[in-house]
Amino acid sequence: MRHAPLVVLLALAAAASPAAAQKGGSLGNMPPPPPSQGPQGPQGLGPQGLGPRGNAGPQMALPRDKPPPLPGPGMGQARPQGPGPGQVPQPGQGFGQPGPRPGGPAPGQVAQLPRDKPPPLGAAAPGRPGGAPGGAGDGGAQRMVSSGTGFVVAPRQIMTNQHVVDGCTAMRARLSNGQEIPATIIAADAQRDLALLRTESDPGPVLAFRRAAEVRRGESVVTYGFPLAGLLSSGPTLTTGDVSALAGLGDNPRQIQISAPVQQGNSGGPLLDLRGQVVGVIVSKLNAQRIAERTGDIPQNVNFAVKHTEAVDFMREHGVQPQLEDPTGQPRSAAEIGELAHISTVFLRCMR
Repeated sequence: MRHAPLVVLLALAAAASPAAAQKGGSLGNMPPPPPSQGPQGPQGLGPQGLGPRGNAGPQMALPRDKPPPLPGPGMGQARPQGPGPGQVPQPGQGFGQPGPRPGGPAPGQVAQLPRDKPPPLGAAAPGRPGGAPGGAGDGGAQRMVSSGTGFVVAPRQIMTNQHVVDGCTAMRARLSNGQEIPATIIAADAQRDLALLRTESDPGPVLAFRRAAEVRRGESVVTYGFPLAGLLSSGPTLTTGDVSALAGLGDNPRQIQISAPVQQGNSGGPLLDLRGQVVGVIVSKLNAQRIAERTGDIPQNVNFAVKHTEAVDFMREHGVQPQLEDPTGQPRSAAEIGELAHISTVFLRCMR
């Protein structure tokens, strides 16, 4: 009876041996798996995904550094190489940090913004050649401040608008052959908006006025002049249209309304019928911007000319005899009218 406790202890030790073998692998009676040699294949919990349920392989340590950013505007460019394991990144060579651009500021510096405005369109930058002809850069004391159109109405006599010569200390006329000659203001009428210039040399042949006083609505007309000098063609411009009304703006009886397009610089040019006779002097156009602001509608092709009868009376009042003709012969084309007007129409420059 004294040896019974020893037998019991031996039996308990034998029964405990199988249980200890199970604890090693935790998978039943199978021996424990060999020690891990690295990441598992498709059946482990490695970088290649989850395997069969219950077969959990070793886990990889997650990276502690952020991945480098995506490349810049040029896709497919090689990314800058980062430091190796155990290395310290050098300044300017960290992950995703491009080096300094060629010609750009050094790292840590901010590019300077331009402080000067670019020159406006059509103007020369300071210190650069440019500017309108006849300006201070030509070396003369006077410069061109405006321009207009005129036409020969008598030997060495040119007609234009009063607002073309207003405030000018001198006038210069460029003829059809390119020659430029001085012109002197001899008469001006602000009510009619007409002026007469005299030249010392011959400016060209005389354009005749229509003898008959009447002008009909719907009658075809041609304009000839120098609109928007320095912006459009340096040569003369021809446009065509019709007589729209027999009075001007506000029922002005001295003017007629026409549909032929005109611009700044056309002022003072001839308005001719299809026989080449002067029936008016181009004077103005309707201010489309102001009309649109008041009415909400943009007017089109609303332009005005001083009646030829007003021009004839103005010339006679100042001792200049106009050349008058009756409307005879067949109507001509606009191109033929332009050829007739070309040698008698001049480009005027107002000097001050």
